[in-house]
Amino acid sequence: MRICFIMVGLPHYFTLVLNKMVSETGHEVVLIKPQQKSKTIGSGVKEDTRGAQFGLVELPEYTAWYGKPFLENLIPTLQEMKPDIVVMSAWPYFLHFVLNPFFYFQFKKLKTRLICRDIPFNVPYWGKSREYYFSGKNQTEGGPTARTWRGYLPFGIATFLKRLYLPLADAHINYFDEARLITGSYGVPQEKIFIAANSPDTDTLLASYREALTLPPLLPHNLHRLIHVGRLVKWKRVDMLIQAVKDLQSEFLGLELVVIGFGPEEENLKELATSLGVSTQVNFVGGVYDPLTLGRYLLASTAYVLGGMGGLSINDAMCFAKPVVCTEADGTERRLVREGYNGYYFENGDQGTLNEALRKLLADPEKVARFGANSLKIIEEEINIHSVIREYQAAFDYVMRQ
Repeated sequence: MRICFIMVGLPHYFTLVLNKMVSETGHEVVLIKPQQKSKTIGSGVKEDTRGAQFGLVELPEYTAWYGKPFLENLIPTLQEMKPDIVVMSAWPYFLHFVLNPFFYFQFKKLKTRLICRDIPFNVPYWGKSREYYFSGKNQTEGGPTARTWRGYLPFGIATFLKRLYLPLADAHINYFDEARLITGSYGVPQEKIFIAANSPDTDTLLASYREALTLPPLLPHNLHRLIHVGRLVKWKRVDMLIQAVKDLQSEFLGLELVVIGFGPEEENLKELATSLGVSTQVNFVGGVYDPLTLGRYLLASTAYVLGGMGGLSINDAMCFAKPVVCTEADGTERRLVREGYNGYYFENGDQGTLNEALRKLLADPEKVARFGANSLKIIEEEINIHSVIREYQAAFDYVMRQ
């Protein structure tokens, strides 16, 4: 079976995921992505094509008449490739199916199956776009913005277009359970929706965990060390973590925060740490992409904490037996973090409940160890690279039967 993924970029972790798909299923996998960094890929996202065991095609990206990017010569490329299945990221490329009807006609002539891959993130239930927008739930990397009718107009139009293009796919692969209801509200039958929790290559991370256990600690022993891994953008809310260090330092001796990642907010966050008088307790490490090095930082820390929008860093931390403190954000964390079992949730944007969640963990080393063991168990037994590939395969089998 020949599978073609069409994405706005290739995050470093997804190279390993596609490699695993090739080795476990025997499918021929090809990825099509823009030649240059796409305008829609997030700030600070690291792309990496090294070590790819799948085909890679890079096409020029241009701005379509409706103002969003699309790929040049996509149809001729697919005609030559003849894939059995195309797995395309929903935003923004799916817009082209409804805003360029000639493209949709050309694609249908290929007689290939089409799968829509999406979180979905910032997507309201159909018919609830106005309430969703003005509630402030939709988030951007730039952080909170004023909610106005002028701002709602493009959001409402985008929601309407989803109602047109989502039913065009032969199947959908989403990241979290509620997506069945969200995507279903746009007219997609339930049998076409498959849930595959986003995951890094957990085999590699678990092997690094076992190796890291045999190595000397990377940092001095500290029972009160927190760690955050992720891009330094506003919606990650690292500012709340720095404030927590300030608020809790008198209760927990030597409290510190390790920040791994880079991004446009780095200097602002360093200035915040200085202004709060905790610059010596907040360690900005920069980007770390080697799993063993990352794991050694995690092993030297007590708990992983995420102030805002999540990502695969939660999976990473759980592979190294860390409890997690986070907020409900894009929904992907709900499958991973179970309240009172391997971590705690706090109210989105609420410093007080974040501090209280951290207080409950830091005050109880036995709970830290128990929660960490439970995190590792979830990865080993439930949510890992193998379970993800099984869900992808279920979607592939479904569309090939149609």
